[in-house]
Amino acid sequence: MSSVDEPRASLSATPQIDEEKVEAPPPAMMRPSAPDGGLAAWMVVLGTWCTSFCSFGWLNSIGVFQEYYETELLTSYSASTISWIPSLQIFFMMGLGPLVGYIYDRSGTRYLLPIGTFLHVFGIMMTSLGKEYYQILLAQGVCSAIGVAAIFQPAVTSLAGWFDKSRGIAFGIAFTGSSLGGVIFPIMVTRLIASVGFGWSMRISAFVILFFLAIANLMVRQYKALQAPPKAAGSSPSTSPDAKKSSPFTELNFVLLMAGFFLFSYGFFVVINYLPVQALAAGMNANLAAYMLPILNAASLFGRLFAGWSGDKIGRYNVFIVVCFLTGIWVLALWLPAHGDGAIIAFAVLFGFFSGAFVSLIVPLVMAISPMAELGLRSGIITLTMAISGLTTNPINGAILDSHGGWSGLKIFSGVFCLAGTFFVLLIRVRQVGWSLVKKY
Repeated sequence: MSSVDEPRASLSATPQIDEEKVEAPPPAMMRPSAPDGGLAAWMVVLGTWCTSFCSFGWLNSIGVFQEYYETELLTSYSASTISWIPSLQIFFMMGLGPLVGYIYDRSGTRYLLPIGTFLHVFGIMMTSLGKEYYQILLAQGVCSAIGVAAIFQPAVTSLAGWFDKSRGIAFGIAFTGSSLGGVIFPIMVTRLIASVGFGWSMRISAFVILFFLAIANLMVRQYKALQAPPKAAGSSPSTSPDAKKSSPFTELNFVLLMAGFFLFSYGFFVVINYLPVQALAAGMNANLAAYMLPILNAASLFGRLFAGWSGDKIGRYNVFIVVCFLTGIWVLALWLPAHGDGAIIAFAVLFGFFSGAFVSLIVPLVMAISPMAELGLRSGIITLTMAISGLTTNPINGAILDSHGGWSGLKIFSGVFCLAGTFFVLLIRVRQVGWSLVKKY
């Protein structure tokens, strides 16, 4: 059963348990009740929305910078060399997850949010002054990315503690920030570069990000009941909130979740990285092709809201499995044979809508099988596996395109890996509630 429907054990008394008949309660039963609403909780949603807008929303403008660096600022460098800037940006943003999660589990957002805000804004400001490749690489690919890692994950993990029954819709709303940022930032940066130049476009972007992150620093807080989980007097190791402190790598469900996100990310990043390029190769007008990712991100906004709302109703694992399975199907059934503009645009809309749940349900899925005291670390491990996928998928995709596989081979690779990742998450659900289609999980 989903953690939102299970009765909560009292933290102040030790129940009489027949250990031969009753298994130790899952982590979800040992958490203190969340407020599930109220002004403070929704202010955390607002703050998390701001970090989402300034992190993954900003990341969606990578294609704009890649094109500008190739054609204007760094013309003496090859496209593959320049691509290390966004590759490192993605890796540091997600790959530092375990370290950031470890710090969060011990000190919360107290240091991470202000330090991350400074590094993100400072990195963008220094990029505006950069003239050489190494300067851009260090400022945008490393400094700014480390700042994003320090703001995004702590905000999302804090949000998890404020909601229970409405956790899905809270996350869905918060993650629309990245969707909206993915629509606004690419268009804004393109127009600014054309009107005021690269330097001022970066400075204006930095001031916009600073404004939203100032709101995040004021709004994002841990739920106080989770800052120092109390131990029940006379509680046994199986009933203490801090009891389950084993290595996540020894838990089959967590290993399956890692494998699921790792494989799904391989398929997911193919579309994010290559959809505009494939549209151009299929004969789409360059001006229209430039809007493929904004269209995809606009559709993902509605997909994340839908996934959050439906996850509260029928279970987050159930929703994740359905929408991610359909994501793989759209790749194989629609994108693979697509050639005309209409089919490619339809694919961008459908892929964006159904894959929107992928990002917004990461923490809820981890939370359902993890003790709250380790949520930051475990969420960070999951993002690290996704970072490895993001860093290694481009060389693999390039090799497929250069081989006899071509675009068809790349599309098949994407669809198969989306389905394979979904299958591993399905195994977790089967282990927990069986094959019943009506059980909420």
